[in-house]
Amino acid sequence: MRALVQRVTRASVTVDGTVVGQIAGGLLVLLGVGHDDTVDTARKMAEKLAKMRVFADDAGKMNRSVLDVGGAVLSVSQFTLYGDARGGNRPSFTASAPAPRGQVLYEAFNDALRALNLCVEVGVFGAHMAVELVNDGPVTLMVEL
Repeated sequence: MRALVQRVTRASVTVDGTVVGQIAGGLLVLLGVGHDDTVDTARKMAEKLAKMRVFADDAGKMNRSVLDVGGAVLSVSQFTLYGDARGGNRPSFTASAPAPRGQVLYEAFNDALRALNLCVEVGVFGAHMAVELVNDGPVTLMVEL
């Protein structure tokens, strides 16, 4: 499982001109699911991101988590995180999990975040989405399990 995580002051996702998810502050998570991922992987990723210390403490050091600051998560599925462009100019996505399995694990990830008492907004799995964000810092991390 791969997650591109951005600390944001605001973020939203739109499908067909309608905002389907938005947060004021917290984390934007673009989540890719691979062939070997399981529900356990999804739970571990959720816990890792919920506890990841990327928000400033009183001394200005990244020492607080999204849970600590009362932030939210905007979760957007993104199979292209498993794209491989080493072989040519057109990326291959064969390392991504098939859509039905990817959707189950994407939803398991979101459910695991909610079980940690986080406010979670989501995109629409498999839809063409427009994602807008204001990256805070900027802070952007690639996390892989």
